[in-house]
Amino acid sequence: MERSALEAAGKRYRTEGISRRVRNIAVSAIKEMPLLAQKVPDCISLGQGIPSFPTPAHIVEAVCRHLRDTAWSGKYTLGPGLPALRRAFADMLVRERGLWVDPETEICITVGAMEGLCASILTLVDSGDEVLLPSPNYASHIEQVLLAEGRPVFFPLKPDTWQLDMKALQKAISPRTKALILCHPHNPTGAVFAKEDLQMVAQWALEHGFFILCDETYDFLTYDGRPYWSVLSMPELRRQVIGVFSFSKKYAMTGWRVGALVAPADILDHVMKVHDAAAICAPTPSQVAALAALEGPQECVAHFRQTLQARRDRVCAFLDRMAPRLSYVRPQGAYYVMVQFPPQIGDSMTVALRLLHEARVITIPGSAFGPGGEGHVRLSFGGTEAELDEAMERLAQWFDQNTA
Repeated sequence: MERSALEAAGKRYRTEGISRRVRNIAVSAIKEMPLLAQKVPDCISLGQGIPSFPTPAHIVEAVCRHLRDTAWSGKYTLGPGLPALRRAFADMLVRERGLWVDPETEICITVGAMEGLCASILTLVDSGDEVLLPSPNYASHIEQVLLAEGRPVFFPLKPDTWQLDMKALQKAISPRTKALILCHPHNPTGAVFAKEDLQMVAQWALEHGFFILCDETYDFLTYDGRPYWSVLSMPELRRQVIGVFSFSKKYAMTGWRVGALVAPADILDHVMKVHDAAAICAPTPSQVAALAALEGPQECVAHFRQTLQARRDRVCAFLDRMAPRLSYVRPQGAYYVMVQFPPQIGDSMTVALRLLHEARVITIPGSAFGPGGEGHVRLSFGGTEAELDEAMERLAQWFDQNTA
């Protein structure tokens, strides 16, 4: 098990009486680094993926009206979620994807995308099952596979582009392969995978009988006019694919904790068992907010995308000035960039902790994202322009002093 950021900082965990499942997982460094930063004054975060934008006013106002005027605003909804929200989400999939799903039997509203992913993995993965993960890979996917007592099997992305290494992926498939998890656009690298590669992945899933879990959190966020395509669009794969969506980034609703899961009805029946046992239902006010987001004006989404593209360009310009000490692959989507540093200054956990305490900047150690992330730190450019400028100036000064 990878050493956690808190352990690296000296925290010791009790083991007596704690289940093996829980001993084998960790809170991701994405969440741990801000905890450590509480003790560092005047710290700037390039860590957790929290967009700087406030939740759009029309969403907030809809929830306020609902809380004032509706008697059931503080009560449970049906387990799968508000019927109106599920219908609105299905309508959005038709409108934006040309994808038809049954809102009654194929959609569940979840407590953020994270709960939907965890419920799906616990539904599909048995002890010893292998789950394919690109490396680097979003940290919490790894922990969720371990929680299900599955075996993460990493295959590398191409380090010069962060595109799928198709030969490595094909080699990683085995008779024990149960699923492949793809976050696309990709966290932590910002890659947008080639359509032809995704189509080949889908073909292998059909041939070998494994599931594909699509983490679609950043489906709206590609740059430079780059098109987005998902294996959810392939009708022949529908019985083997689960799509997990989030309102967090698309509508600046990270704290509302609401997402959506799309799956074949006979799989969703089983996912609902986990959802019911863990959550009962997503919070009612958050579901009202999600409905307002879908039914309200969508200009905010375009504004977020335009602003984040400009912030990407801003951060990349800083990184270009820091070459050749640092290198990176320009992100095509999401709002993260993996920055490679010289190996002589330490491993990624050491570097991230030093950046926190010496430069007063939160970054995420690449080791949190699996073996392919070592030698990097992940930066988020979701913050304001002023925050990004100050943080990048601090990083530039630190790397100047430590990579001479």
